[in-house]
Amino acid sequence: MPPFRAEHMGSLLRPDNLLEVREAIREKGLSPDEAGLPAVEKAAVAHVVKLQRDLGLKAVTSGEYNRTRFWGLMWDEFEGTIRLQDAEASMFRLYHPDVVSLIEKDRKVMPGDSVIAGSKLSHNPAKSESNLHELRLVQGAVPESEWANIKLTMITPAWFHMRYKQGRAYTKEAYANDADYFKDVAKVYQAELELLYKAGLRNVQFDDPGLAYFCSDKFRQGWAEDSDNIGTVDDLLDAYIALYNDCISKLPADFHTGVHLCRGNFIGGRHFAEGAYDIIAQKLFTELKVNTFYLEYDTERSGGFEPLKFLPKDRHVVIGAISTKLRELEDKEEIKQRIYKAADFVAEGSGQTREEALKRIALSPQCGFSTHETGYPLTEEDEKKKLALVRQIADEIWGEP
Repeated sequence: MPPFRAEHMGSLLRPDNLLEVREAIREKGLSPDEAGLPAVEKAAVAHVVKLQRDLGLKAVTSGEYNRTRFWGLMWDEFEGTIRLQDAEASMFRLYHPDVVSLIEKDRKVMPGDSVIAGSKLSHNPAKSESNLHELRLVQGAVPESEWANIKLTMITPAWFHMRYKQGRAYTKEAYANDADYFKDVAKVYQAELELLYKAGLRNVQFDDPGLAYFCSDKFRQGWAEDSDNIGTVDDLLDAYIALYNDCISKLPADFHTGVHLCRGNFIGGRHFAEGAYDIIAQKLFTELKVNTFYLEYDTERSGGFEPLKFLPKDRHVVIGAISTKLRELEDKEEIKQRIYKAADFVAEGSGQTREEALKRIALSPQCGFSTHETGYPLTEEDEKKKLALVRQIADEIWGEP
């Protein structure tokens, strides 16, 4: 069962031929079939799945090859959403880290692909195709006996809420308040997860830059200074934890859930958020009912391992200690010592030995290698070396998958 000792965050560097086909679709107005996308995509996913399996990684992904950006198209497929065109800056929290990075002051903005709820949200299985398509491509590249190991990444249910100012994630016609909106978001996530479970998925990783923003003094200050906000920034964190728990409340026991507190690996290796986990760790680890926390620990901006003292005995943590931003390969012994240090804090909080605590710990790169399609400093050879290092360290510490 996941998490495995050697993990990665899902996205992997795209091959040139896949990027060229997608560009032809965008620039020349070709349909996916006209551009030859189905065959190219199938071959690319088969290649990247083989790459992962050859390196000894169990939780294989599609590399997010079906997506332009890490959040994919799932929200666009929910009934009731409308894609923003030429949105006004006044709609957004201009202190929200990924909005800050994508806008210029006093201009009309649209950070990435953005949607709001224009009417009541609901789940339509006939429209919700992208995650299922991605899962089936990976299933087609591994033996059925390994389908349960496949990991699908999914955007946080709060992704299209946190970036907007109070009450602007939905129209007034759609929802009267956040609580009503969150109820329907949870329902569509429950339906999507049920659909994927029936198709064979047993391992989901929610990607959540927003949770990491709660560690940021800049974001907290921006929130406090925004007179439109209802409640405190910690009330918002409580609401998001409750939203997650609602989304996963109906999952069978054999469905592994994890959340990646992503600090950003934007184009060019840029990060979005700084701040240690201390300020949210106790609440997050004890109240959020996922099985596994994927945490970024590649630099000092993530703080120390002390917050891991709050990790409950039935939760796992994946330490993201290998950088996907820098080509230089990390020192193996140094990383091993950091894992042991993390284990000591987990052990201290749980009244366990280091050996017992290590059973709930795994290693990974700190973020995806290509959270957007293009623009990253590493080559596929660099990527393979990094993943091989994760596998080697995991073997030397745990001696198991």
